Amino acid sequence: MSQHAGPQAAHPRDDGADGLIDDGRQFRMLIQGVTDYAIYLLDPGGRIASWNPGGERIKGYTAAEVLGRHFSIFYTPEDVAANEPARALETAAREGRYVRDGWRLRSDGTRFWASVVIDPIVEQGRLIGYAKVTRDISERRKAEEALEEARRALMQSQKAEAIGQLTYGLAHDFNNLLTVITNSLDRIVASGGDAARIARAAETAQRAADRGALLTRQLLAFSRGELTRPTAQDINALLRDSETLFRRACDASIGMRFELEPGLPQVAVDRSQFEAAILNLVVNARDALPRGGTIAIRTGRAAQDDGTERVTLSVSDDGTGMTAEVVDKALDPFFTTKEVGKGSGLGLSQVYGAVTQSGGTLRIRSAPGEGTTVALELPALADSAPPAAGRGPRVLMVDDDRNILDTVVEALRDLDYAVTTAENGHDALERLRNDPGIAILFTDVVMPGGMTGIELARKARELRPALAIVLASGYSESWLEELPEDCDYLPKPYRVAELATKLGAAAGRSGRR
Repeated sequence: MSQHAGPQAAHPRDDGADGLIDDGRQFRMLIQGVTDYAIYLLDPGGRIASWNPGGERIKGYTAAEVLGRHFSIFYTPEDVAANEPARALETAAREGRYVRDGWRLRSDGTRFWASVVIDPIVEQGRLIGYAKVTRDISERRKAEEALEEARRALMQSQKAEAIGQLTYGLAHDFNNLLTVITNSLDRIVASGGDAARIARAAETAQRAADRGALLTRQLLAFSRGELTRPTAQDINALLRDSETLFRRACDASIGMRFELEPGLPQVAVDRSQFEAAILNLVVNARDALPRGGTIAIRTGRAAQDDGTERVTLSVSDDGTGMTAEVVDKALDPFFTTKEVGKGSGLGLSQVYGAVTQSGGTLRIRSAPGEGTTVALELPALADSAPPAAGRGPRVLMVDDDRNILDTVVEALRDLDYAVTTAENGHDALERLRNDPGIAILFTDVVMPGGMTGIELARKARELRPALAIVLASGYSESWLEELPEDCDYLPKPYRVAELATKLGAAAGRSGRR
């Protein structure tokens, strides 16, 4: 007969130290063990329902001091006035989470930079409170600020280097001009009373002195040391005359494109101050292109609602761009850093002053990674007709010899031609693409850069079939490869009067085409 010991016993449960801790107790122990984070609960109205040692360590309050109080006691007076605590709870309830960094207050009134997360607690579809986690990240913020300060210092150093490069270029110009003047004076002394030789030398020296005076006015405009003297100016001509200076401010990795609308009315600006302002924009654009890119200078016109007309000018780059916050500060004429500025012309304050003193406006369009455009609008002079283009049409002269360019351009302008220049075929094609006002291409045949004048002429004719073309060379025409159809040839050396005759004939045939 089998024996039974009695009813089967249930598995014993040990609630002692060796048993399992229930989930709720585990959670409480976890929260109480955390000291790097303030972790606490809020009721639906924002009153503090729990407190942990991390909250006491970070914010300085004991549990007895905060339980039942509204969590807005941790916010700054300005945030409370802006209703930020209520907005935080509303955001958490609506979006499922509120995450924000900002200033918070300790019990002694000192501030610390906090990372805050608020999550809603929902039970059976009903909001019963909030879980709030706060961490003191003041040290991290200090490290980030130190890193940002180092970055700004590096940028200022790079800008100072850029100024040095530009100054070197200007010094180079002055030395060249002084060389011309000195040698012209020597020629006058050695002329033996030859009136013709004296006149030629004096004219050369005067021309160099005039260019030196222009450079001096530009430097004075940079240092804000010259009074504003507005005069009627053709913006397109002003840009063309300063093109060499603008290009010298950029290195070889940066291309520059001019898109100038012909026939614009004149505007009233101080020429030197305005040239310095545009150079300033070019330098700023250059700084936004650390790995190279393109700067575009454009002009045009804009009609106003009141029937008046404005001339527009913009400088654009495809560089790093700016955030909306930086753009807002850059528009403020007082936004500048004396350490960099101090009369150097960097920053937008000089540009802003030049434009507003002329009755114009300045706008900036920019976004990170999308480049920057600084757009200027200037009132067109009342009853001002577009400036005359000269007796001859507009000419693009291409030659790698700077002395020839300077001499012939001056002579053509004396004959009332409007002339722009390029030193190689690639630059010439870029100008032809972007400046529809050019009517005649006058180019040397032998040039560096991998493109001869004849190759340039063929490409230019493909680009602009009606373009008039005149080729010049020291070689006999019979030595040259076959010239493109309807191209005129001018042997070197030539006189400007001969050139003017060729230009007129070429323009006439172009008009018939």
